[in-house]
Amino acid sequence: MAAPLPALAAFCRDSHNHSICILSIKRSAKNYWEYRASVSIDGVKRPVELYNCRDRIRVRPDGTFVWFDDHGAGELICSFFQK
Repeated sequence: MAAPLPALAAFCRDSHNHSICILSIKRSAKNYWEYRASVSIDGVKRPVELYNCRDRIRVRPDGTFVWFDDHGAGELICSFFQK
């Protein structure tokens, strides 16, 4: 008998004509204001990025820093998962 597969549940919100889904998220044990998350925006999946809620920046896999977009994934992550 096969074991059932775990349910895949994404947290999605519509924000300013965009559908933003958090596909996976993990909070940093050392820096509580940082999250590693994979999101999709309008069905386009992004790689795992570091979201820094204190400085309002995300760090791409290549190490570049990007300010949060207004009403974007970073804002959603930080507002929903506040301490």
